[in-house]
Amino acid sequence: MAWLAAGEGYEISLDDGRVVARRTGGRQLKSLPKALRDHPEADRLRRLSEWLDRHTASCVAQVDAWMVSSLPVPTGLIARVWPDEAWQSALRDMAVVGDDPDEVGFLRDATPDGELKLVDLDGETVRLSARTVTLPHPVLLPDLDDVRDFAAELGITQRVEQIHRATWAKPVTGRPGTATSTATATATGTATASATEVRDYAGGKFASRFGLAARATGLGYRVSGGYATCKVRDGGRSTEASVWIGEPYWDGESETGALSWHDEDGRAVRLSEVGPVAWSEGMRMAAALYAGRTIEEGGDK
Repeated sequence: MAWLAAGEGYEISLDDGRVVARRTGGRQLKSLPKALRDHPEADRLRRLSEWLDRHTASCVAQVDAWMVSSLPVPTGLIARVWPDEAWQSALRDMAVVGDDPDEVGFLRDATPDGELKLVDLDGETVRLSARTVTLPHPVLLPDLDDVRDFAAELGITQRVEQIHRATWAKPVTGRPGTATSTATATATGTATASATEVRDYAGGKFASRFGLAARATGLGYRVSGGYATCKVRDGGRSTEASVWIGEPYWDGESETGALSWHDEDGRAVRLSEVGPVAWSEGMRMAAALYAGRTIEEGGDK
């Protein structure tokens, strides 16, 4: 960022979100002089830094929403926001698919005319000019393990957790599942035709309901009434996963309850009808809440 005159022979600027100063045309000072701490220009830069932080968080949240819901995103929109560093940081290296869902590439650049440059799974740079693309949820990616291995070879890191996001595969109706890995797991219960709840992560004890609710909000989930919830758009349908965390004003010990899913009208959705993304995200929430439970000495629950 450019240096701004701040009077008394000083100039100020932002450096990694912090207001810094230097003598006019000189080297940056180790600390901000006292005379500049309340200077109007310094205050303006602090407010700008706060806005930039909010903007960056907003970009990450939007890209995460596109990914979790696998919504089609116009390539022209990506090209338009790409010059913005916050948007570019959130979008760079996201796995992207165009018209062919089996052709996956990592987003590296966007041209002003709406063309995207990707690195495909053969290591080749390809151009994508489809009208829209999706940033698919990892549970929908074919050969996810191969995608992860290739990403590791390229040294890819993502601002929005996508390819290394923990996923849960929905068990076949009527047959128990088994855990498959730390990153990809299957529910251990049996998904019968009429079942509407999963209790794999029920019974996680917390010292207080407040602590359990704080963990939910800290993980980015919404707390509504006695539930921690997350909304997912899966296969064109909006579904809300919810985990019981206790009565809102209860000040004693609390524990995680069952996980269930509800449609837009609040009706319980049978497990057999829950989509793969909604299932994975619901299980991810339940597991994350359960992981913060109080573990008794000498036990694992």
